[in-house]
Amino acid sequence: MARTTLRAKGQLTLPDEIRKAAHLEEGDLLEAELTPGGILLRPQKLIDATQAWFWAPEWQAGERQADEDRTAGRSESFGSGDELVEALRGRAKPRNRPSA
Repeated sequence: MARTTLRAKGQLTLPDEIRKAAHLEEGDLLEAELTPGGILLRPQKLIDATQAWFWAPEWQAGERQADEDRTAGRSESFGSGDELVEALRGRAKPRNRPSA
C-alpha cells in the first residue's frame, strides 16, 4: 500500500508506482469522488483538439451505423483505391451530353 501526505492547499503527491501504473503525467486531470470506501480518483484524459471531430455525437452515430452495416453484410471491401474508383464508375449514371 502506498502512502502520501496532504500538503498545503490540498495538494498531494501520488507515489511513483501509482503514477506509472495509471500512466499519469504532469498536467493530467483527475476526477475526485467521495465514496463509502474513501476517495476515488479517476484519470480524465482530454481529447486532442485535432481529433475532436471524431468524438462529436453526429460522427459517433455514423460510426455506429457503419459498424452495424458491416456486421449485417451491407458493405464492400476493395483491394485498392483503383478498384474502388472502377466500381464507382461502373455504378455511375450516364451523363446527358449536349449534342453537337
